[in-house]
Amino acid sequence: MLRLYNTQSRKKEEFKTIEPDKVRMYVCGPTVYDNAHVGHAMSALVFDIIRRYLQYRGYDVKFAMNFTDVDDKIINRANAKGVDPFELAEGYIQDYKDHLNDLNILPATVNPRATEPKTMKQILAMIEGLIEIGYAYTAEGDVYFRVHKDDDYGKLSGRKLDEMQAGARIAVEDIKENAGDFALWKNAKEGEPAWDTPWGSGRPGWHIECSAMCLHELGESIDIHGGGNDLIFPHHENEIAQSESFTGKAFSRYWMHNGMLQLSGEKMSKSIGNLVTIKDFLVDHEGDVMRMLVLNGNYRSPLAFTDESIAAAENGIKRLKSAFRPATANATGTETEALTAKIEATQAAFTETMDDDFNTAGALGYLFELVRLVNSARDAGATDAQLQPAQETLRELTGVLGLELAEKEGSGDADKFIDLLVEVRSEVRTQKLWALSDQIRDKLKVLGVNIEDSKDGTSWRWE
Repeated sequence: MLRLYNTQSRKKEEFKTIEPDKVRMYVCGPTVYDNAHVGHAMSALVFDIIRRYLQYRGYDVKFAMNFTDVDDKIINRANAKGVDPFELAEGYIQDYKDHLNDLNILPATVNPRATEPKTMKQILAMIEGLIEIGYAYTAEGDVYFRVHKDDDYGKLSGRKLDEMQAGARIAVEDIKENAGDFALWKNAKEGEPAWDTPWGSGRPGWHIECSAMCLHELGESIDIHGGGNDLIFPHHENEIAQSESFTGKAFSRYWMHNGMLQLSGEKMSKSIGNLVTIKDFLVDHEGDVMRMLVLNGNYRSPLAFTDESIAAAENGIKRLKSAFRPATANATGTETEALTAKIEATQAAFTETMDDDFNTAGALGYLFELVRLVNSARDAGATDAQLQPAQETLRELTGVLGLELAEKEGSGDADKFIDLLVEVRSEVRTQKLWALSDQIRDKLKVLGVNIEDSKDGTSWRWE
């Protein structure tokens, strides 16, 4: 039984979809005004892993991830650069799609954009409907949502409206009825992108964009709505308020939120300049390393982005890859009953662990146990045919997690080079040059290669 943590109920719940074996899933994508950073990559990877596992469990997943392509930040950045805001946004969208491909993230079923005609039509319909039923009002060309009219406003974040408004005051020049009311539509400023409406020329507020895109692409009620936990309030709270007030139906059955990525103990932020872009990360690391960083932790918890955590992720990738090395040249076969039994046990344990709110770290533990047995069987003389079933299971289950485990171009010679060093070390040992032998062993260990000497010779494996 698959169980997942629902932010709204604050507990793990059995996963039951609206339609049998079908999942409608919406994840908030980036506001495209700058280069995407590894924090964006973390969120994208979390929901890619969740989507892949749902598909592995037999669900047909319709996955929508939007692009916010009209926003104050986009307009301000475009003005600063002296370029058209739509051109600026388009460039960053294409860059982001390239990064997702580099990270082996499955393309979304649909990538709606705020400025698309179909989205804008839905936005206007929602705003008109909310005005008509009294949940929204116009004020000098703006349109605001009446927060106090929504009786269960705050149910996602756990905040109470009275507490949120305590001490808040409306400035003399403020045109809102209430300090907590949020914008559905913004009156156009000179030189900004604008659309004509019955209440004046302008552009949509951020929150209404996602509600409209989700409604148009997935329907009035969806199974999963996801995003970073920094979006719980006010963005997702406001999505719920306007969507459910408009449709009269529950917006999403399950709300899932990933934790924030932390660089040297601080949340990554443009304001303090402690960002690492996806592009810069991929210059020095393969995409699997970023994915392994995410897999090593709990998706709801903060993720430490440090030299140590990156090194641990790299070593994990090496360990998994070590299981796919071919049998030794002199392999004649050995007893593999324990390895065969481990295959079925690993599959069962993997599923049981992932069913518990996508516990990727626990699932990896079972995969590493299978890797250890594969490598032990190889060292004991197992043939390629004997290793193949376990290797195929590892390939399948690591694929469910989205790991490619492919050698970089030109890096396929790494194993051959290590084989050569081990051969040289064996010759050094025959000459009783023990200090040099130990130095080679220790240097290789630093690189993640474990050397094992026995009466039958020397073998090695990735740690």
